[in-house]
Amino acid sequence: MANSLSVVKAAYAAFGRGDVPAILDLIAEKVDWKLLGPPAIPYAGQRNNKEEVARFFAEVAQADDMQSFEPREFIEAGEQVTVLGFERFVSRPEGKLVETEWIHVFTVHDGKITRWRGCYDTARRFV
Repeated sequence: MANSLSVVKAAYAAFGRGDVPAILDLIAEKVDWKLLGPPAIPYAGQRNNKEEVARFFAEVAQADDMQSFEPREFIEAGEQVTVLGFERFVSRPEGKLVETEWIHVFTVHDGKITRWRGCYDTARRFV
């Protein structure tokens, strides 16, 4: 069975390829998936299953033209993996360039992602 860190790294590799089905294969049927942020961010909020997570990725692609997405540091603690990173995107429809650091926290159980929290400086999107 894959360890937590290898599952998380595989998910980022799939995201980098634009391979959402591969990401979904790494997610448990029931998942606690949440991007913390205001309702003005179309993909913020809670998701509870693979179909909702698939919609999350579709909403991200629709709302943001990703220029750079860089997981930079991985901190593993058993089933938990915290990832520190950076992204640059152009928000739609405003056309505003946003650069921000982010934090993602994963829980991986039996080789599947069961929980994810995402945080970034959402104020950068609106200032």
